[in-house]
Amino acid sequence: MHRTLAARYTSVSYTHTYILTFVFRKTIYAAIVDISTADELMAVTRLDKASRGAGMALRFHPTSAIKLNLINHGAKVLCSKKYFNEVYRGCKYNRGEVAEMLVTELMFHQKWQKDSVPFTKGGDIVANGITYQHKHQGATFCNEKTLRNLMR
Repeated sequence: MHRTLAARYTSVSYTHTYILTFVFRKTIYAAIVDISTADELMAVTRLDKASRGAGMALRFHPTSAIKLNLINHGAKVLCSKKYFNEVYRGCKYNRGEVAEMLVTELMFHQKWQKDSVPFTKGGDIVANGITYQHKHQGATFCNEKTLRNLMR
């Protein structure tokens, strides 16, 4: 099931360039990674039950080993967990949106604007001519129901 969902997701995703953000030792890191194959997606996701009866889901729940691997392969410090939490408490957005906002503003020095572009039509961030999809730890890449609807 994990491989099937990962293969279907990568086949319909608009971009294969991702920014994965995660917490490690009181620090928020951002890793730019290419996820163009099911194996690459499976390496950073786990299969989990989706909400609202949507079957199973691929979620970015990195283990400490995955986090260390991302750090060892170039993940950059985005900000402290303390700063992240201060921004989070001071706004109306969820943690994933706050992480996306901080990536856009701190890494790319652009003004962030919330949008709801489907992952099949575009990315979350466009910077220097590159379209990125962003996922913060705990985020869902996709679920069975969404992929089933896309395959029709």
